[in-house]
Amino acid sequence: MTKNSIKSNLGINTLAVHGGEKPDPETGASSPNIVMSSTYVVDQPTSFSVTNMDEDTPYVYTRWANPTIRQLEKKLCLLENAEACLACASGMSASSGVLFSLLNSGDHLIISESNYPGTAEITRQLLPKNSITVTPVDTSNPENVKNAVRENTRMIWIETPSNPLVKLTDIRAVSGIAQEANALLVVDSTFASPVVTRPLDLGADIVVHSLTKYIGGHGDAIGGAVLASRQIVSRIAGEGMLHYGGTISPFNAWLIMRGAATLPLRMRAHQENAMQVAKFLELHPNVDLVRYPGLESHPQYELAKSQMNGFSGMIAFRMASPESVAKRMMSDLEIVHYAVSLGHHRSLIFLLESDDLISSSYRLDGELERTYREIAGKGVFRLSVGLEDARDIVRDLAQVL
Repeated sequence: MTKNSIKSNLGINTLAVHGGEKPDPETGASSPNIVMSSTYVVDQPTSFSVTNMDEDTPYVYTRWANPTIRQLEKKLCLLENAEACLACASGMSASSGVLFSLLNSGDHLIISESNYPGTAEITRQLLPKNSITVTPVDTSNPENVKNAVRENTRMIWIETPSNPLVKLTDIRAVSGIAQEANALLVVDSTFASPVVTRPLDLGADIVVHSLTKYIGGHGDAIGGAVLASRQIVSRIAGEGMLHYGGTISPFNAWLIMRGAATLPLRMRAHQENAMQVAKFLELHPNVDLVRYPGLESHPQYELAKSQMNGFSGMIAFRMASPESVAKRMMSDLEIVHYAVSLGHHRSLIFLLESDDLISSSYRLDGELERTYREIAGKGVFRLSVGLEDARDIVRDLAQVL
């Protein structure tokens, strides 16, 4: 669950391959083992209470700790330059663990007005039932965050780039606001991955990832992660993991660890392809708007250059009649899959309709609804650009646009 300091000064490609791993001491196996056992034989008295467990506690039960999961956590610590990591069953498990472990009745949360719909639904529908007040704001303008702070603000949650509008938030600026308010800054960095952005280095307190996306990279394993200080991760592990039961499968942890080894290489390819596809979309006569941080037309292009190491592989674009185009995509696309999710080696596209998100997930009204529709119109196509040849992706999209 903690950082492997021996290798922390190595390059990111080396860390992705070797971080957290070592040859098996008995067999010499180079590839990490998958430890699927749910329980372990112990040879000393061991507490059965989570409150008495620490990093030196021997393996007892996989819901508490597992050798394969721990290797993944060490690798992620090195990639994110984090002190500690908690790998979870899904991105939603990671987000739920943070929210329900660190917020209490009477607390106030500030959150991006549009972000991953699952997280939005937790904060709009479930947190208020626990007497936690939630204020959605457009976090792309730090002043909006500052103006929303209250005496009981305990957490600020941002997503950059955001899902699905690919908005950016200035992590350094919002970190300063959070520190002044004595609130925790949480960054969902799933769209970026540790290769593109390291939020902890920019002042964030907590980073959340859906490991299902870029870090796993192959669309075959669901997982999530929380990275922060040892103290914070310990609090989340004690409640969000052990008591809520959000343990990742060791097999999924092994698959994600294997995918993470090629993350830096894959991100370079994702970004190169995404730039070509974004330029094609920007010039297409039937496309009304393209949002990609690597385009100079993106309103936060300068922030992207200063905050991101590259621009990731996520594109949002808008068309006048998205429903009819979506139907053509479902039947006619050959290379790009019309499917949800993102960050996989395959290109994925899906229409996120505005009416649906605004009414169900985001529950926006007034100025927040107006500005959302100003960007999204009737809906945006969220395109996760994969590792195919860029010309083939473009050719496939051209036939349906």
